Amino acid sequence: MSWPWLVLLVLAALLAVAVEKPRLESRFGATGRRRRDREKRKSKLRVVTPEDESEEFIRSVQRDLDALPTIEERDRRT
Repeated sequence: MSWPWLVLLVLAALLAVAVEKPRLESRFGATGRRRRDREKRKSKLRVVTPEDESEEFIRSVQRDLDALPTIEERDRRT
């Protein structure tokens, strides 16, 4: 194989890598990792429908609301 063909082969390989770089980064790069992590977190969540609202659920929500910190009137003026 002569050197001009070798140069053309290397240039074609570089062009192929440059064209496929965005697709590969979205799959294997940092954005792909963030997307996979987000999908994993979202898969653990569930939507609560009115049929699911049991007394235990309502009590747990009330407990969570009661545990939230509040701002007193005298704290707002300062």
